[in-house]
Amino acid sequence: MVLSQAVEDYLKTIYTLESEEKGASTTHIAEAMDVSSASATNMVKRLAKMGLVEYKSYKGARLTESGQKIALEVIRHHRLLELYLLEVMGYSWDEVHDEAENLEHHISEQFEDKIADLLDHPTHDPHGDPIPTKEGIVPETEERSLIQAKEGHPYIIVRVQNQDPEPLRYLESEGLLPGAKIIIKEKGPFNGPLTLRVEDEEKVIGRELAGIILIAELAE
Repeated sequence: MVLSQAVEDYLKTIYTLESEEKGASTTHIAEAMDVSSASATNMVKRLAKMGLVEYKSYKGARLTESGQKIALEVIRHHRLLELYLLEVMGYSWDEVHDEAENLEHHISEQFEDKIADLLDHPTHDPHGDPIPTKEGIVPETEERSLIQAKEGHPYIIVRVQNQDPEPLRYLESEGLLPGAKIIIKEKGPFNGPLTLRVEDEEKVIGRELAGIILIAELAE
């Protein structure tokens, strides 16, 4: 089945919304795709006729097995491309998302395999997002928001849930990248900022930025 770029984008968006447990209502889909609710509803109905989603009015959409397979394939392309652009092409981590968006629909399965081989079959992209396997299996990680971290406990940053270049550049300048080891020194009261020790330096970040950083516990 040859699918349009728009169809693939919708399937990817629905998968992401389902993964975030936000629910793939037509309102949420429209917001994520930056289209009108009417456009989102029409596309979801079309996807349902194609057997790629299950859709009920007022209950939103859920991917079928076929729809999920396609979504995961596109996501695999995207995340492999991000890592390839960073490690091989010399792009910065705040540039790779938009470039990968343009390329993800156009690479062949052979090209995908070549990238995976070249990168030694990576499991995560530059932002810490898991790369689905060829078989459509998504690596699982135990993670939580930095806001939920306990003071004085060691953590490692595993993921940054944002693709906007400006916050990504700022986080990079502060050393808050996947793989960085941190300790929460203090949480400001009344939704105040968080004071962190990042490696051997002290940093202060606001709650909004802390909310996009996902962490995992380190053994003390």
